[in-house]
Amino acid sequence: MFAQESDTLFLNQDSVLITEDSLIETDDYNPLAPAKAAFYSAVLPGLGQVYNKKYWKIPIVYTGIGISIYFYMQNNKDYNKFRDAYKRRLAGFTDDEYWGNGTTPIISSDRLVDAQKTAKRNKDTSIAAAVAFYLLNIIDANVDAHLSQFNVNDDLSFEPVFNINPIDAKANYSLLLKYRLK
Repeated sequence: MFAQESDTLFLNQDSVLITEDSLIETDDYNPLAPAKAAFYSAVLPGLGQVYNKKYWKIPIVYTGIGISIYFYMQNNKDYNKFRDAYKRRLAGFTDDEYWGNGTTPIISSDRLVDAQKTAKRNKDTSIAAAVAFYLLNIIDANVDAHLSQFNVNDDLSFEPVFNINPIDAKANYSLLLKYRLK
């Protein structure tokens, strides 16, 4: 008990000076901006891009989701047509649109089963693509909000360089990495 000494380091609060240069500017940095942008995009696709002021991305989001939904509906319609024709053939009818006018069908029953499987697989792929575009919309809004808060300057740059060799007149391609110390 006697071997321990009390702490001899005391900090006088009057001697602590925080200058304005050492503080982070709160106007440029908003830690909740990425979460807010992701939330907006989850509620309504494209709203996070509006929040980030990247308006040119909104048509890409809606085109991707819209095309995926269009193909889902088209494949669902085809699947139902193939399934209904196959069910009618199993019931003994020969009046489906794939039978034709003759005594033998234009498309066989086995082929109708294959067409159903293909349409179902395409339906599932279309839904997966729509969900992927929706999730990419949310991830893009979040990442874009994160990256917009970084200080981007020319101290570190990475650029392609194209030179023509004067001896044989062939193009030389390279990448240039610059780091400038202050």
